[in-house]
Amino acid sequence: MKNLEDKKVAIVGGGPGGLTLARLLQQAGADVSVYERDAHEHARPKGATLDLHEESGLRALREAGLMAAFEANYRPGADKMHLMDWKANSIIEETGNNDRSRPEIDRGPLQKILLDSLKPGTVTWDSHFIGMTQQNGIWKLDFKNGSEAFADLVIAADGANSKLRKYLTDIKPFYSGVTAIEGAVYESKKNCPKIHKLLNDGKIFAFGNSQSLIVSSKGDGSLVFYPSFKCDEDWVKTSGIDFTDKAQVLAWFKQAYAGWDGVWLELFENASGSFIPRPLYCMPFDQSWEAQPNLTMLGDAAHLMPPFAGEGVNMAMLDAVELSNCLLNDNYLNTHDAIAAYESLMRKRASEMAQITMESTAALHSAEAIGFMAAIVS
Repeated sequence: MKNLEDKKVAIVGGGPGGLTLARLLQQAGADVSVYERDAHEHARPKGATLDLHEESGLRALREAGLMAAFEANYRPGADKMHLMDWKANSIIEETGNNDRSRPEIDRGPLQKILLDSLKPGTVTWDSHFIGMTQQNGIWKLDFKNGSEAFADLVIAADGANSKLRKYLTDIKPFYSGVTAIEGAVYESKKNCPKIHKLLNDGKIFAFGNSQSLIVSSKGDGSLVFYPSFKCDEDWVKTSGIDFTDKAQVLAWFKQAYAGWDGVWLELFENASGSFIPRPLYCMPFDQSWEAQPNLTMLGDAAHLMPPFAGEGVNMAMLDAVELSNCLLNDNYLNTHDAIAAYESLMRKRASEMAQITMESTAALHSAEAIGFMAAIVS
């Protein structure tokens, strides 16, 4: 690993992509630090269950030597999908994918597996990045709490709203035309019994009136759900809805999803905590920038796209594999060449997947959504 010898590597962002990269580089003996804005590991709720794909997420775990830990923590049967229409009629109800090509794991256990694989002190919490400057090829990173760090190489793994991306490119994502709202119900068996039964520890995909509603079970007995729909980019601001007020969100759902069966109201009536509105964005398919010798990015920071192809975490973990392989490959003369090779490969792969994802986003918010989804799973 001559290109990383005597170099300090800073990864900004402690999501699956950043943590996977840290593990892969540490395995090779690199000096790696991860800076994460959250105050601690359990600072915020974890979202929906993740399905890891053989060629990407699972490949990353294999190369990181973490498949045994994954086997002990994944959720057999959580890949079951229940396809329904807006009137709560069952279209397809799977019993589970026995070939395990896309096994499911909750975000919390995956994060713990990756964190536990790192050397003690690798992750510095409460490190909210606010800016950085460069002098003589060395980056000085500044954080909101007044601390600072220095690194020879910085990797932006700071997600959809990346603050480091601008140091590489001015290209910005475009609005997909669809917004989602995230909600959660704790102890779903008790608090949401009808949906809990329909869910059967798997996932529900319901479609109707060019709208969607996705519900996902979690290993802790809770569920998360996401209504998504076409609207203007500034809808969250112009709607006038206080998303911390369950009654207002329930009233909105009854009006906006008029005609949907009453069983879906159980989700909104028993939701725990605040709702989180999420306008969904996508990076341009043809984005490009000039490679730098000491800065690059991975995951949503590099190729943000809507979630309707299930590729986000898998692409981030594959980015980590490909970036680490390039950085550790002595056939590249320097880090600039290694980063340029990685970015070229990553952008091509991301462009292809972004186009597929946008096609899926459109199809799942159309009158043909059920037929489109049925063709995928049948």
